[in-house]
Parts: sequence; C-alpha cells; structure tokens
Amino acid sequence: MRFLFVGDSMTIGRAGDWTWRYRMWRHLERVLPGGYEIVGPRDGLYVPEGDPDDPAARADPQAYADPGFPATARRHLAGWGEGWLHMAPAIGETVAATRADVLLVSLGLIDLGFYTNSDQTETNVRAFLTAARAARPGVRAVLLPVIPNIRAGYDAAFAAECARFNELLAKAVADLDAPDSPLLLATVPESYDLREDTYDGTHPGPTGEHKLAAAFADAMHQAWGLGGPYTP
Repeated sequence: MRFLFVGDSMTIGRAGDWTWRYRMWRHLERVLPGGYEIVGPRDGLYVPEGDPDDPAARADPQAYADPGFPATARRHLAGWGEGWLHMAPAIGETVAATRADVLLVSLGLIDLGFYTNSDQTETNVRAFLTAARAARPGVRAVLLPVIPNIRAGYDAAFAAECARFNELLAKAVADLDAPDSPLLLATVPESYDLREDTYDGTHPGPTGEHKLAAAFADAMHQAWGLGGPYTP
C-alpha cells in the first residue's frame, strides 16, 4: 500500500524538525511492517532564510532531527506556502507517477490566509479529488480539517473563514465519498493546543506532530480497519 503525504508548511516541516510524517512512518513500521511504501516527488525540508547563526538557517533540506529517517520514507508532496490552490494542478501527475493508494492530506490554512476564500478553496478541494481519481480511480484519501492558527485569535474574519471552510470540506467529503474510492474526514484532536503543540502558533512541535499523525492513523484504523491505533 502506497501512502502519499500532501500538505503545506505543517507537513513539509523546516530544517531541524522531526515532522509528523516521521511520526507516521514510525507508526507504519509498527502496524504495517513490510506492507507499505511512502511515495512522492519530494523528500526535503524547508530551509528558512535569516540569521546565519540560526542552526536551522544553516541546515540543508535533508537536516531531519533524526538522521536515521530513511530516504525512502522522507518522500512527500508538500511545500512551504503551498495549499489546495497549488496542489490541485499537481496531484494528478503525482498520483499517476507514484501510483499512490492513500493520500494523507493536510491543506487549507495557507489558502485561507493568503490566496483564496472558503468557497474558492472548496472548489480547489473538489478539483484536487477529481484529478487524483482521474489518475487512479481507486485512490483513497484522508483529509484533515484546517486547524486555525494564532491569527484566528485576533482576526475574527479569518477565524470565520476557517470555520466555514471546514464545514464545506465536510460536505465535499460526504458528497464525493464512494465505495470504490473512499474518503475520510479526520478529526482534529480535542487536546490540540497552539501554545503547547506548536513552536510558533502555527507549526507543530513534537507533541503536535504526534497528534497530527494520530489523527490520520486513527481515522484509517477506525473507518477502514487499516493499520492499528496510534501509539506515540
């Protein structure tokens, strides 16, 4: 079974991070040993520009917190500053090339913050799923709702757009779910706390990475009987 991570900055991670992709790899090693592959056209982290004395700024795109993270497990389709707007045109070619069976998708925050409103973003969700299915009719997908970041605490309009998009996303998943190409809406952990689970009010730290991986792993296990419950 081939898994493809699709996401924005929360998924690609920056130099020095473990990433929730790493946490999911460790989970898959435990519950599906030898029975899965992680696929994707990219394998690096985001390297920020800035203070040259900052270790992250000096690091390279392969500077994962655990250098033992295998190269074959680092693959993904994620990008810093990329959202549904960017991934919808790219997913068809990627699914065709990788023959991905399951898409684990965490997108939307960057769209609503910089590029599109909730209606436009939902249109891109549907375009994304249509393109993925055109490339591989039986593909499955697990979609994580947007987790509002620190901006939602002081920007009421942005918070409202996040809430409305999540409603539209749930409707899109319900509308497009099909027996031969099932879709799942993951559940954002109730305990997810921007102060404790992120390092800047947006991007997950170690505890947040575990919680994001658990959201996907538990959704697949509970709905499809795939894998097992997540254990940090």
